[in-house]
Amino acid sequence: MAIVELVMPKMGESIMEATILRWHKKPGDHVKTDETVLEIATDKVDSEVPSIADGEITEILYAENDVVPVGTVIARINTAVDAGFATAAPVAPVAVQETPAAVVREEAPVPQHETTSAPYEAQFVTSGARFYSPLVLTIAQQEGISFAELEKIPGTGNEGRVTKKDILVFVEAKNKGLTTAPAPQRTEAPAPVEQPVSRPAAAVTPAAVPVSNGVGSHSQPAAAPVSTASYGNNVEIIEMDRMRKLIAEHMVRSKHTSPHVTSFAEADVTNMVKWRDQVKGAFEKREGEKITFTPLFIEAMVKCIKKFPLLNSSLDGDKIIVKKDINIGMATALPTGNLIVPVIRNADMLNLVGLTRQVNQLANAARQNRLKPDDTQNGTITLTNVGTFGSLAGTPIINQPQVAILAVGAIKKRPVVIESPYGDTIAIRHMMYLSLSYDHRIVDGAMGSTFLSAVAQELENFDVNRGY
Repeated sequence: MAIVELVMPKMGESIMEATILRWHKKPGDHVKTDETVLEIATDKVDSEVPSIADGEITEILYAENDVVPVGTVIARINTAVDAGFATAAPVAPVAVQETPAAVVREEAPVPQHETTSAPYEAQFVTSGARFYSPLVLTIAQQEGISFAELEKIPGTGNEGRVTKKDILVFVEAKNKGLTTAPAPQRTEAPAPVEQPVSRPAAAVTPAAVPVSNGVGSHSQPAAAPVSTASYGNNVEIIEMDRMRKLIAEHMVRSKHTSPHVTSFAEADVTNMVKWRDQVKGAFEKREGEKITFTPLFIEAMVKCIKKFPLLNSSLDGDKIIVKKDINIGMATALPTGNLIVPVIRNADMLNLVGLTRQVNQLANAARQNRLKPDDTQNGTITLTNVGTFGSLAGTPIINQPQVAILAVGAIKKRPVVIESPYGDTIAIRHMMYLSLSYDHRIVDGAMGSTFLSAVAQELENFDVNRGY
């Protein structure tokens, strides 16, 4: 019989694994293409995984609560079964990374996947109707939270699921002697290290580096609590949460991979600021969207990338891969303080209204933890707005495997010398610094600086009489 393998999809460039929250299907169930098979979660994105073919589920290789590396086979579908069966109403398709090709082969006996779980975890998973993720269970175990206490914690996740933030707020309240946990807020409580579990080996992409607390990686047992005495008495020790560890790993890998060079430029963006002030009211009334400076920056980037295509490339060994699609990554700060980079695909095919809609939708989805897996993939160059937080300039780190990232600083009014046919004058202008970090293996200083100057000139030559 023809068998198709369903694999754990890639959820983002820095995410190497995901937790299975819930199976919607069981062995023997029929599925149609794009029908939801299971729900998965990471620290960045919760999502549904659809079927990639019509057929019957023959095997499910991992259980709920298992943490599975991306690219690992999680289920098998027999496509030879007659597809003319009745099914529930199909769920809207969710984009996931496509496998290189559906693996079709003659069925052979495959040993059932064995799972292990600690008695403590089993107590929570099998007791009651609520679902608890492995991370929540680990925190509960380390903090000495009983099952009765866990059942009383109000959940803010999907269908009332207790999230990491919920349990950390409860722990903080409990440590302060409060009987009821306050509403979830941002907290910097320690994040635990998940215990390693034996799993089948999984394929890892060249850019992937094993995470120290994930399944299929070189995990180490949880370290004993560190005494504050070794750092002095007047200190607080905060463990990185899992997402911060992944970000740190990605940034360190980028620095080790690419020889970074950063160039700076200054731009007079007075015309752009005045134009936005004039049209923002009418724009929002007509289009239903607030226009920020970000789509204007992206528009200028796109124009210049077409003149300098090497800025829109990546490196594979000694081969330069020039990307024809211009997919702009947009660095977005999350309420937790962490960072994610949703991607505006085919930005060169969108007008200003289209760019504005994409920017607003992706930014809102990121802040509300509603990004789909596909929203953070296949970026070719990145924009980061360090001016949002008041910085005049920055030296951003390249988002691998890209070769460049543009940073825009805060727009400030300053007195500037203006050249005119009647001589030099001093005027109050809206000024901004731009910086471009680029991979010196591909982009030399001349090209990087020329590209940056071109972007600055696009912003300075903004047409105040343009439409949108």
